[in-house]
Amino acid sequence: MNPTMIQFFHWYSDGDAQLYEQVKNSADYLRELGISSVWLPPAYKSAGGGFSVGYDPYDLYDLGEFDQKGTVSTKYGNRQQLVEACRSLQQNGISVIADIVLNHKAGGDEKEIFHAVKVDPENRQQNISEPFEIESYTKFTFPGRGDQYSEFKWNFQCFSGVDYAEGHDGIFQIIHDHGDGWEEMIDDEKGNYDFLMYNDIEHRNPFVREELHTWGKWYHDQIFFDGVRLDAVKHQTPEFYKGWLYTLRADTGKNIFAVGEYWAPGELHLLQKYIDATEGSMSLFDSSLQHNFHQASNQGADYDLRQIFDETLTLANPLLSVTVVDNHDTQPLQALEAPVEYWFKPLAYALILLRENGYPCVFYPDLFGAHYTDKDAEGNDREIFLNKVEKIEELLKARQLFAYGPQRDYWEDANCLGWVREGDGEHPGCAVVLSNKDAYTKPMEMGLTYAGQNFYDYLGWFPEQVTIEENGWGNFPVPAGNVSVWVPA
Repeated sequence: MNPTMIQFFHWYSDGDAQLYEQVKNSADYLRELGISSVWLPPAYKSAGGGFSVGYDPYDLYDLGEFDQKGTVSTKYGNRQQLVEACRSLQQNGISVIADIVLNHKAGGDEKEIFHAVKVDPENRQQNISEPFEIESYTKFTFPGRGDQYSEFKWNFQCFSGVDYAEGHDGIFQIIHDHGDGWEEMIDDEKGNYDFLMYNDIEHRNPFVREELHTWGKWYHDQIFFDGVRLDAVKHQTPEFYKGWLYTLRADTGKNIFAVGEYWAPGELHLLQKYIDATEGSMSLFDSSLQHNFHQASNQGADYDLRQIFDETLTLANPLLSVTVVDNHDTQPLQALEAPVEYWFKPLAYALILLRENGYPCVFYPDLFGAHYTDKDAEGNDREIFLNKVEKIEELLKARQLFAYGPQRDYWEDANCLGWVREGDGEHPGCAVVLSNKDAYTKPMEMGLTYAGQNFYDYLGWFPEQVTIEENGWGNFPVPAGNVSVWVPA
């Protein structure tokens, strides 16, 4: 079966502790669509309590079990609901992908006084103060959990930097015994982009590394996840996650799937450099392809569709590419806002679901829809409606039923792409045509084995069928600005 992931949340998922219930109740539906893995949101208690999306982690051992940060449940539900949701998915043959946030911690319980230097936020290698004492919330004692599951308490020695100091604004590099300066990154963005936000975890501290390795195995044993999505790997030394994944796989005896978030649209060389530095131990999201979709959807017929895979990880390293159309960061009103316009989404999904390269990931609102209100850049309220993508269910089913076998491309036209999948011994093939301009009819070769067969439009745009000629060729139409998928009748 062709693998397909879904990100089963977005930035504005309802904060009523019901998401895990929806996951559990959707398992049958997802299986019928051919979804093979579900990426769940960060499951541990965060500084924002019951309102947090989960990327401000406070206590990695609190999966919605302890009264901390004003709540027992997380935004998505409690520990038992999480366990039941994962069990429901796995009973339906669907893998669980856990979201792992080990770059930073937030919401410390107590303040500490220690030495630090203030750095230039645009060049973190440049100190703009002498060492001086600051006071910050770097002590994590977890009073609601105590020593259950772990006795480890975090202090300033566990962090390399903070963005809060009593009476001061800025970014502060902590001076301690576990390394001089920031950890080594693979790029020189902002001088050194080790520090992202909150309390930046110091991975050179051997006690921190040991605790995070121990926690990885503990977390696995709670929900038996099958894969991990690694947050903000751009801001963590490749050595850390290479070692963390090696230990996790050894401790669990499972070849845990991993995909990292190194968001660098248009900078393919950085993704390749990170893959090399981690020795191919994880896949990466293809941020460049997502950005190409964003541009194509905004430029309309002026965009040359033949360039859609230019400078993408899917083209350069397809076996380690996870493809997305949108995610919780690119959706409207979010930090990396670069949404794909609604009209283009069926085309984008055809490009990631029905071709042979990449591991596609569907975004929750594209399958279920979403509605929310938030502030825009000018501080005004904006109401956002994200509608379910037209024909998304049919495209997902087409991936499972027909997207197999050798692929032949017909990319001679800037505004109309076509390809065929010949099928394999177990599955018939398909012919796919998409246009960002006018209606087209594209001649393509399905192969002699299909000679004389009739093909119908699986998406239902055309009532007429296409008959494959004696030479194996057929003429496949597509509506203006849309996609059609032709399969054997």
